[in-house]
Amino acid sequence: MNRLIIFTVVLFSLGCGNYDKNKESISSGTLKIGIDESYSLMMDAEMDIFKVNYPNAQLFPQYLPETDVLNLLLQDSIQAAIVNRALTDEELKMFEAKKRFPESTRIAVDGVAFITHPSRKGFNLTTDQVKAIMTGEITTWGKLDQSGKNINVVLDNKGSCNARFIRQEFLQNNPIPDNFFATEKNEDVINYVAEHEDAIGVISVSWISDRDDSTSLSFLKKIHVVGVVNEYNQKQSYSPRLPFQAYILDQSYPYRRDVYIIRTGLKGSLGTGFASFLAGEKGQLIIHKMGMVAAKAPVRTIKIKE
Repeated sequence: MNRLIIFTVVLFSLGCGNYDKNKESISSGTLKIGIDESYSLMMDAEMDIFKVNYPNAQLFPQYLPETDVLNLLLQDSIQAAIVNRALTDEELKMFEAKKRFPESTRIAVDGVAFITHPSRKGFNLTTDQVKAIMTGEITTWGKLDQSGKNINVVLDNKGSCNARFIRQEFLQNNPIPDNFFATEKNEDVINYVAEHEDAIGVISVSWISDRDDSTSLSFLKKIHVVGVVNEYNQKQSYSPRLPFQAYILDQSYPYRRDVYIIRTGLKGSLGTGFASFLAGEKGQLIIHKMGMVAAKAPVRTIKIKE
């Protein structure tokens, strides 16, 4: 990440200006922001560069599971949130009752990654197999390879976006199967999977997407990232896809979700400025450089003919 920060600071530091420290504006003042823990690495980089460009802006982040972030937003304990879903109609009505009108801005596309112990290098799954594991239909490795061990599926937190993704994508919001358990955060999932051959972990790809970041690289060395064969992709039904930037962008990797900043503060406040930064050229470049898919910045794909 050091190279990214240096590059961005050099590129954009000339855009810094002088601001009244006591003034509440789009570039100064304070902002309490709740961040889904899945996006802590991405948002650490964004906030570092934002504060370099706007030194009179004070950001106070809280890294929490998605459920807790949204509860704080509904309680007006924070003025902005980074999550991977839009507000529901019921939540919007709660804000309207308080004469508050939240604004959501899409800033990135995230992938849901499945990880295993490094001894399973080269192990892939089909979308049907992923569904069968996530619904509890397949609970032993014997149905996937030659071992007979039970499969333990590891989530970061019961209130996380990853847990909600599993419930909505595969379970129609029914209870999670008995062979699932939750830790506290994405890093815990990675460490558990690195030590247990029977585990399959579910994490945000943002934790392993930045090949220039020492943290992401250290995690990648510990685990195997599972490729997914999408049998329903007519063009590439035979080819496993990893949750790489290009495959999330072209939608050949099937498990994707949008990331939003939701702000509830007044227009013209720091929340407006930070949301504009994330959605603008500088913020989008940071997301792109981290190996994630920016909402606006294109990713170049190259096809090599044999």
